[in-house]
Amino acid sequence: MKRDLQKLQNDTYDVLIVGGGINGAGIANLASLNGLKVALLEKGDFASGTSSKSTKLIHGGLRYLENMEFGLVKESLKERAVQLRSAPHLVHPLGFIIPVYKTDPRPLWMMRLGVWLYDVLSGRYNIHAHRILTVEEVKHLIDGIEDKDLTGGLMYWDAQMDDARLCLENILQARRQGADVFNYIEVKSLIKENGKAVGVIARDCLQDGAFEVRARKIICAVGPWTNQFMRKEKGNTPPKIRTTKGVHIVYKGQCCDHAIFIQAKDKRIFFIIPWMGNSLIGTTDTDYTDSPDTVRVEEEDIDYLFKEAARVFPKAHFQRENIITTFAGLRPLVYDEGSPGRISRKHLIQDSFSKIQYVMGGKYTTYRKIAEDSLSRILHKKKPFPTEEELPLYGGGEIEENASAVAAQYGLEESIIKGLMARYGTRYKDVLKLVEEDPGLKEIVCSQPLTIKAQIRYAVETELAQTSADILQRRLSVQYADADRTLLEMAIAQYLGALRG
Repeated sequence: MKRDLQKLQNDTYDVLIVGGGINGAGIANLASLNGLKVALLEKGDFASGTSSKSTKLIHGGLRYLENMEFGLVKESLKERAVQLRSAPHLVHPLGFIIPVYKTDPRPLWMMRLGVWLYDVLSGRYNIHAHRILTVEEVKHLIDGIEDKDLTGGLMYWDAQMDDARLCLENILQARRQGADVFNYIEVKSLIKENGKAVGVIARDCLQDGAFEVRARKIICAVGPWTNQFMRKEKGNTPPKIRTTKGVHIVYKGQCCDHAIFIQAKDKRIFFIIPWMGNSLIGTTDTDYTDSPDTVRVEEEDIDYLFKEAARVFPKAHFQRENIITTFAGLRPLVYDEGSPGRISRKHLIQDSFSKIQYVMGGKYTTYRKIAEDSLSRILHKKKPFPTEEELPLYGGGEIEENASAVAAQYGLEESIIKGLMARYGTRYKDVLKLVEEDPGLKEIVCSQPLTIKAQIRYAVETELAQTSADILQRRLSVQYADADRTLLEMAIAQYLGALRG
């Protein structure tokens, strides 16, 4: 889709949102739903920071019970139910098995108490009741698990998501409701009048042109970049955000059909989770003080995760050559002292001295509540939603059509149709309309995930993709799969070339 940056310069917006991660996207969706004139600027691609580098979970946060954060857990469990209902194609229930060993820092009785309380706090939003597992049941469910000192286990339920696409669907829904949303636009400085921020000087990162964007209210939702942005406003601002690094490995092969919740020797928690036919191993939780633009996976991060995974799967022989990809993200936690794992995941919304609203902290699961709290301050009403538990998404809702019948109608494999439904939800029909216009777009260009040419065109023309990485990493999630990308990359180059032309 051609970028019309002139739109940004012609009007004064009600709300200008800086940051195209999940919080900025959710706020843009809700603000435009309430009839506000909204602009959103993101210096990279939507969800290219923390919002595509999570553990891919929508969850209450079982481990936060240790910190006595019962309110946060209860709120998160309610939001989990909202996401399961509003985005059934992107958010799915997932069972978690907790194997417990004699040497673990938390004994079996403590973990039993934790999952029982988790179910209690879930209330009517509970997915399934937890189960207590014997040693034999744990061994049956998890093939190859270490059984020495294994005392038993538990099974509880949370949800898994596609984080990048959930963020993107909020962006696309906001645009559908009239918002002007742009990726690759960086805010360089602020425009102030009588001490109040009334706009920004922005730069087009693709064309390198500078221009003004004016708004009655500016919301900063830049996550790990919050401290840096505050210094644009006032140079000597003390840090409000403490960033901790979370590293993940996508490892070839799937260890288990369920997620595995593992207690590390240093009391941290990490997971081995099924993800696109492979295993997602993570995460770490260590302080990070350098620029968010330079965060990366270090060798010691991989060593740590491999060491802890090998303790539970001693015969797996984890090797670097079986790593499909790695990624690192930063948690933008509200600044506090203490160990990283003990810092609250609660969010904080504050206005600065120049009346910029800063959205800080929080967790992915609660993004809808964060958007609600943000807009409530601007609209001066408690519930800026049409109903208590609603935030429409671009492909949200139940799919009524039968995949087999649709496949026959379009002359495509049923597996392709199921893949489109899983990725685009009710918007899968928009991709098939392109196939109707040009049957050549049926061509398969990648086997894992199964991808046809129409999806490339759709990513460029509808989903605001500007670069190859936008498509490979966040529109199609191809980086998580071990597949030949030659045809796919050729198709991407073709359609991006047409966009530039």
